[in-house]
This record gives sequence, C-alpha cells and structure tokens, in this order.
Amino acid sequence: RGLGDVYKRQAIKIGGIGPVTGSTAVYGNAVKNGAEIAIAEINALGGQQYEMKFEDDENDAEKAINAYNSLKDWGMQILMGTVTSNPCIAVAAETANDNMFQLTPSGSAEGCIANDNAFRVCFSDPEQGTLSADYIVENSLAAKVAVIYDSSDPYSSGIHDAFVTEAQEKGLEIVSDEAFTADSNKDFTVQIQKAQSAGAELVFLPIYYTEASLILTQADKIGYEPVFFGCDGLDGLQTKVSDMTMLEGVMMLTPFAVDAPDTKTQTFVDKFTKLHGSAPDQFAADAYDAVYAVKAAMEACGKTPADADFTSAMVDAMYTITVDGLTGTMQWDATREPAKNAKAMVFAADGTTSLLG
Repeated sequence: RGLGDVYKRQAIKIGGIGPVTGSTAVYGNAVKNGAEIAIAEINALGGQQYEMKFEDDENDAEKAINAYNSLKDWGMQILMGTVTSNPCIAVAAETANDNMFQLTPSGSAEGCIANDNAFRVCFSDPEQGTLSADYIVENSLAAKVAVIYDSSDPYSSGIHDAFVTEAQEKGLEIVSDEAFTADSNKDFTVQIQKAQSAGAELVFLPIYYTEASLILTQADKIGYEPVFFGCDGLDGLQTKVSDMTMLEGVMMLTPFAVDAPDTKTQTFVDKFTKLHGSAPDQFAADAYDAVYAVKAAMEACGKTPADADFTSAMVDAMYTITVDGLTGTMQWDATREPAKNAKAMVFAADGTTSLLG
C-alpha cells in the first residue's frame, strides 16, 4: 500500500477556530455545526476520512493565536478558520509562516486572505458593500440612504467604504454617514436621529447583529421606520430582538437562504434543524461548503500532508476545482476569492425569512 492508502485509513485533521462563547458565539457555533455535518457526510462515503477539532477564540485575536497553537499541538494539517475577521487576520500571519493551508468560511476582511496560502468561501467586505449598493439601486429600494457603521471594526469599515464608493457611482444619495466604535456601541440615538432628520428612507447597517438589534429597538422607540438593510453580519438578528415585529421588512444580502427550494439546501436545513433545534444560517452553510472545498482540493492535488509540497499542491488545486455548494457554485482565481452570486432575503414579523432573489 502507498502512503496515500495510509492516509485514507488515517483521518485528515482539520482545525477550526471561532467564537463558541461570548457575544458573537452564534457565528462560531454555526460554523462548527455546519462543518460537522459535512464531515459526517464525507466520512460516511467510506473514502478519505476527516476529523475536526474546534477551538474557541471568543472573537479575540490573541485567543485565536493561542487556539491555533493548541491545534498545531493536536496535529492539525489544514485550518478551516477563523470565523471572524480580526482573529482571522492575526492567525493568517501564523499560517503563512507555518506554510499551513487555510480556508476561512466567513472571515471577510481583505487581510484574512492576504497571503498565498489562504482562501475564503464567503464574500469579501468590499464585495458585500458593492453588491449591496447595486441591489438597492437596481431594485429602487430608496433614493436617500443613511449608513451607520463601526469604524473600529475592519469588517464593518470594509463594507462601508465600498458601499459609499459604489453608491456615489450609481447616483444613490447618502444623506447621513455616521460611525460608532467598540467603545460606543450601546447608544445610537445621535446616529438614528441624524438619519431620520435627513429623510433617509433606508438605513444601511454593515455591522453585526448585536448592535443592529439595538439600533432597531432605539429607532422603534422614536417611531422611525425606514428600510433597514445589512449584510451577513445580521445573521442571528432574530435571536437578539425582544419583539420580532421590529424585524418586519429588514433586508440582508446573503448567498444562502433557508427557504431556497433546491434539494441540497432543504436536505441540509433538515439535518441541521434536527440536530440543533433551529435552522442554519449563512455561516453554517459557508462552513459546510468549506469542508467540501477541502475535500475537492484534496482529491485534485494528489498529495498527502506528509508531502513537503502539500500546501502548495492544495493551493494549486483550489484554482482548478468547482464546488457546487449551498452558497452557490464556486471557483477561485488568483485573488483567492470565490466567484458566486448573491441573493437577498427579508424578515417577516415572526422572525422568519423569505428569499427575494
């Protein structure tokens, strides 16, 4: 038997890093749970086996590096992570130094894949900003738009900057553009009132669901009812609001929606819901697709982790594969970004969502 046969008996060790406790735990747990479903499916096929160990970083860069070192001690051969952007940027420097193949399901800041060994499944922050502006214009959602974003966060700032640039190019009027930081992310009275006074019909929120839930609540208290539009950071919003009716009409750009009618999506949604008692979000779907991308690259590269050129072979393989995933049909080019289509979904008053296309 050759070395490849030995590896088929030995599971490939995939490390995962993300927040499974703390304020952004919904993202880390979604990634962990989505990846586990994919690994179980692949292992059931009886070919190359995979094993995943997932470490908590609490959305903290220093803890993410500690988690990465712990996974190396475990014997990690591929990193699927990290989940959020700041920790991912920190860990990406480590994987580059170690020549470790890295595929982040959801780290969307540009710095997450600054090095040649790192790829991603999700849209980048700039792409989310550009696509959001295009969608708003193409569907005539508003003429006057306000933006509220976190200037201390690379995810939020990256989306914001691209959104503003694209909005200006497309003739969308931004009547209010207000920032907050991690030190001022509880009271949004000023930002909301400026948007309302400027006559904004739509408020763009390139932020995470925790702060978004506070903005919705505080806007509701003063009777301000614009269209709220966000990106993948709004996934989990229904877990934070006290009154689901505030969600009615909130929109978000996403490459995955649980109500998509295709068999692949509905099979995954059914498995995930039965295992975890709630429907999956985009982060779970991203992770599921990431595992299948690893499988496809492994099969295409013709190498094992014992080979000195394993990482470079995986990188080369990523440029050749096509993954028909939950979040779209993906291919990767020299940018190491996935090429796929975005969709939009809207919340109903009971917290459920429907796909807009």
